Amino acid sequence: MDTDLIVEGFHGPGGWAEGRRILGLTTRAVGMEWDAAACATATAAGHTVVRCDVATMPTAPFRGRVKGKVDSPPCQAWSRAGKGLGLKDQAVVHQAVEDLANGRDTRAKLLTACKDPRSLLAAEPMRWHHDLRPEWIAMEEVPDVLPLWRQYAAILRTWGYSVWVGTLNAADYGVPQTRRRAILIASRVRSVGPPAPTHTQHPGGEDLFGDNLPGWVSMADALGWGATDRPVPTVTAGGGKTGGAEPFPTQARAALTASRDRGDWALRSGQTVGGEGRAERRANEPAVTMTSRADLCAWVQTRPATTVCATDRIAPPGHRDRSPRGESQFASPDTVRITQAEAALLQSFPADYPWQGTKTKQFEQIGNAVPPLLAAHVLSAATGIPMPATADLAAA
Repeated sequence: MDTDLIVEGFHGPGGWAEGRRILGLTTRAVGMEWDAAACATATAAGHTVVRCDVATMPTAPFRGRVKGKVDSPPCQAWSRAGKGLGLKDQAVVHQAVEDLANGRDTRAKLLTACKDPRSLLAAEPMRWHHDLRPEWIAMEEVPDVLPLWRQYAAILRTWGYSVWVGTLNAADYGVPQTRRRAILIASRVRSVGPPAPTHTQHPGGEDLFGDNLPGWVSMADALGWGATDRPVPTVTAGGGKTGGAEPFPTQARAALTASRDRGDWALRSGQTVGGEGRAERRANEPAVTMTSRADLCAWVQTRPATTVCATDRIAPPGHRDRSPRGESQFASPDTVRITQAEAALLQSFPADYPWQGTKTKQFEQIGNAVPPLLAAHVLSAATGIPMPATADLAAA
């Protein structure tokens, strides 16, 4: 029987799976996912996914076979960008985790007490951990789930796991996006800790590890919206003096340009700050050469994107924090519109990733996914496999 299997709950379009590719983790993996479009995308990308309801999938067929367990439960119930009903369900979810950790399945009863039925999905991983005791575990969610991850950590430690729990910023790992996520890393066979950052918000000085790291990758730089005639440097992925992997090499930008030339999506020409004057290119019209975006506001040129959501808009830094509840986080003159392919690049997916489904479903998949480059670093910390010396995401 195969005893070397990675099982991923809530697989989505393949963020963790692409992270495994970047890391070179070739252990056989199977994902579970309910959404049909996400399953189609993952399958088109070459990943093995079973369309099912994770909550009803039995653990028995996997017993004795699982080496690693990965989970990114749906974040909609917990995200402050939505109604945040999961925050009101915290006590119920904590009770479900405690019960499952002790072999008591009270989910059906507790579900009736939830204001959002998706909230209880955050307790699902504990059912698998209790039954399968994988060698290593990696989990990701929005920052508000951190107290729940700490509960998981306390339980896992009593089972002999080394556990690290905390919040990571994707921009610190070369992703051109200040996406903050609650992360749990655990292992039964090695001591674990957070992955060492490869980039920093304030370059020019030594970090806590004594390294001089490069600065965050800006949104404009990642998408080639600034000057693109200069060469893109090749750097190492493991940190140190040369910093983290450049996730958006020339090949990725070339693929993005080629897609534009095929007329795969509308381009903005003559767009001013705030989106006025937008013009959409027709498929039978010549491509617009996008070598300079001087019309964009300064933050796009100098900073990573803010969190990519299930939409075609990127809010400016700090705008969400300034917006009262109920006001659109995108109601700012500095909001920038992007295409599906651009959103995917900001998430560190390859430029030619085969997204499936409607435009709306594609944005939904992209916004809900874990950035592959961040996933690779987390998996490296969980498994002990070092990041490759160089990483070309366009070829991953």
